[in-house]
Amino acid sequence: MIEESWADMIYLDYTANMPPEEEALQVFLETERRCIGNANAQHQAGRYASELMHSLSQRAAHVLQSKPEEVIFTSGASESNNTAIFGVAQASRHVGRHIITTPLEHPSVSGCLTALQERGWEIDVLDVNRDGTIDVDQLKALLRRDTVLVTLCAVDSELGVMQPVAAASECLRAWPDCRLHVDATQLIGKRPFDLHLADTVSLSGHKFGGLNGSGLLWKRAETAMEPLIHGGASASLYRSGTPAVGLAASLAAALEIAMAERDGRYERVASLNRRLRDALAKRDGVHLHSPESAVPHILNLGVEGIRGTAFRDALDARGVCVSVKSACSVESTPSHAVYALTRNRRQALESWRVSLSHMTTEAEIDEFITIFDGICEELKP
Repeated sequence: MIEESWADMIYLDYTANMPPEEEALQVFLETERRCIGNANAQHQAGRYASELMHSLSQRAAHVLQSKPEEVIFTSGASESNNTAIFGVAQASRHVGRHIITTPLEHPSVSGCLTALQERGWEIDVLDVNRDGTIDVDQLKALLRRDTVLVTLCAVDSELGVMQPVAAASECLRAWPDCRLHVDATQLIGKRPFDLHLADTVSLSGHKFGGLNGSGLLWKRAETAMEPLIHGGASASLYRSGTPAVGLAASLAAALEIAMAERDGRYERVASLNRRLRDALAKRDGVHLHSPESAVPHILNLGVEGIRGTAFRDALDARGVCVSVKSACSVESTPSHAVYALTRNRRQALESWRVSLSHMTTEAEIDEFITIFDGICEELKP
């Protein structure tokens, strides 16, 4: 039944979740069958699992051009973001309690910062330019002696805006006690990115063909960070618990595939995005919120007079899957990202997101446009 319904579906929500690569699935199954020991156990089966985890760290590090000891396998980007933000904040609290961020962050980042604010940390939120990028001059002006962390998304999940991470990193050179955390969840596997611009970087396997429940936190070797999960020795000092070897293996496999095929996949998605943009630009009352400089995988839009939730539900009834805001956001509230860009609450409420992948077809785009036109006619005020 599920497979039959999938065949009739137009799936345009790849930013929320991408189907796993077949190789990642097979590697997971094979590893789980073969690796029966706890990697923390001091016997033959445990040593085998521990050695395999180390080899997986080496594979991931090779793809990311880093060191194995800088790789921390997690359950996903939300855990990685929490680990990095709380960990760095706690380790640096003797220096200060000032953090700088953006209005475009994923809830797993903004939620952490709200929690820290309630505990006494001071949070400054940067303005964004008309293209959604941060104001680097404002960042320079906000930095001070007690600033311990700047956290920003390399690409936000609602608009697809690419932030000037290199420029932000350069700003922090004059502030050796301040760390830079980058949520690269929507960038890794899509565009080149130098992890060494930051001190910590988060990513999630299910965004590039890995399994749900797999993620990674890259931490620069010399960066001080307190663990979020305590409980004794494990594959990493910064994450206690029994290592999920199968999930780590699936993530490493998916990461290798995504990186190897990255450029070709990007060009295909860029072509599909252009086809979609050109078609929507001809429709009256349609606002395209994602700037032209955004990654092509994400296109945020809205139709005048129709709430985003209503349009999403109408599309869903016709077998088309899209999202209003991030899948982890609170329902029926204005998009913070779109509001930061437009300063228009109505447009923020009308906004929704189409997200593409290399698996999207031209036929799906064309059918989507036909369905889109029908819904506009049906729901127009």
